[in-house]
Amino acid sequence: MEYTNSQIRELIAEYIHSQRDRELLCRRLIDGLTIERLSEEFSLSPRQTRTIVHKCEAILFKHLP
Repeated sequence: MEYTNSQIRELIAEYIHSQRDRELLCRRLIDGLTIERLSEEFSLSPRQTRTIVHKCEAILFKHLP
């Protein structure tokens, strides 16, 4: 099943509690930014960024049908 950008935003808002993590995941999943670009934008290391993205994706995917 494919989700629209607005559906993805709603899922992120519902299940991701940290504002920073919500913004980061939206930029990754909706805007398609790379880990490197996200790490620069959010002043994180690429490793930290990758960890956050993977953790948040796991939370979201757990709640998808």
